[in-house]
Amino acid sequence: MTAQFFGYIGRKTFRIKDTFADLFKEISGVYHLTRHTLYCSFIEPLRGKPIKWGSMWIQMEEVGVKSALIVFLTLFLIGVILAIQTAYQMSQFGAIEYVGALVGVAITRELGPLMAALVMAGRVGAAFTAELGTMKVSDEILALETMALDPVKFLIVPRFLALIVMLPCLTILGNLMGIFGGFLVGVTTLGIDPIIYMDRSIEALQVKDVFSGLFKSGMFALIIVMIGSYLAFVIEGGAEKVGQNTRSAVVTSMILIIISDMVFTAFFFFLE
Repeated sequence: MTAQFFGYIGRKTFRIKDTFADLFKEISGVYHLTRHTLYCSFIEPLRGKPIKWGSMWIQMEEVGVKSALIVFLTLFLIGVILAIQTAYQMSQFGAIEYVGALVGVAITRELGPLMAALVMAGRVGAAFTAELGTMKVSDEILALETMALDPVKFLIVPRFLALIVMLPCLTILGNLMGIFGGFLVGVTTLGIDPIIYMDRSIEALQVKDVFSGLFKSGMFALIIVMIGSYLAFVIEGGAEKVGQNTRSAVVTSMILIIISDMVFTAFFFFLE
């Protein structure tokens, strides 16, 4: 009985050890891929190795223009919901005119960047993993390496630069849509004077709110591209593995986006 007990403890210990070893291996892989991508994006062009701008423009259209409608609709509805939910509590204190201020700050500082990133993680992150994963299992990436072409520079860098430009742009426009959604509800349903609503929103918003949201968007873009690309590059197997890693990329990206949002929110709070 004693031998079985200690044998069970030993097996569990080795399993935990293997789990942590796999975790650190994945973290190390993402770190090296991120470092290589940043080097190819910002250092190599300074050394006479230009970026393929044609591929970047194509990716900007794919990840930005074609994602605009769903991001705008999502944030518009978030603004509507936020205005309705906060109006009841604000009316208890006779401060319903401050609904616009709350909606503007909440969307600009937190909900705008976060919701835009989550939408992009589901749409763009999954597409990156599926596309690159299919290329991996069909040996197209191996063919690039055989031709002395860097797969990271050829495949990941255009996607990274496109998303790091377009996600902040979508966030800004999405913030405006969210604020407009709150304005629409406040004026038509809650009976708030339009001038007062806009005045309270402008008074509450600060430049640092906008810049903190844009900074978060840049970090979220980095997470989406790196997680999606890494899980595509480590695929071993066939189409089934592509589907599994695509699902894992979306879930992992969303979790890391929420965690990083919490970290950056705490950082900016204590910085103030």
